[in-house]
Amino acid sequence: MRVPTNPQRSRMMSSIRGKNTRPERILRSLLFAKGFRYRLHVRGLPGSPDLVFPKRKAAVFVHGCFWHRHEGCRFTTNPRTNEAFWQRKFQGNVCRDRRHTEMLHALGWRVAVVWECALKHSAGETAETVEKWLHGNEDDLVIGQSID
Repeated sequence: MRVPTNPQRSRMMSSIRGKNTRPERILRSLLFAKGFRYRLHVRGLPGSPDLVFPKRKAAVFVHGCFWHRHEGCRFTTNPRTNEAFWQRKFQGNVCRDRRHTEMLHALGWRVAVVWECALKHSAGETAETVEKWLHGNEDDLVIGQSID
């Protein structure tokens, strides 16, 4: 495999979205079809959750397996170049995610994390699980599919 040059890598990295990713849009459309209404990327909450349900005091993060390091997932690969940089980057992402979840709990919010691989495996089942969680009273929900 050919290693991209710096300008190529820069162009590739700049095209990666932080908001409105495909997995996020899929989950949003399924929940909207089920009658849920939500706010997007609320900057006043820790971590700017992808979906916020204010009446239910629930926040949903849709995490990419690569960027947020989904343990045991085949999509959690490691770049072979500049390994030290990537390890620091990934560790920072994981620590920040944990800190945001703790801060939301301290503010009285319930938090769900939906991993990208769960939506790839079965978006409909994932949306149903989120729906049940929203109607229930559990504090946390993590939906992920370990694919080998």
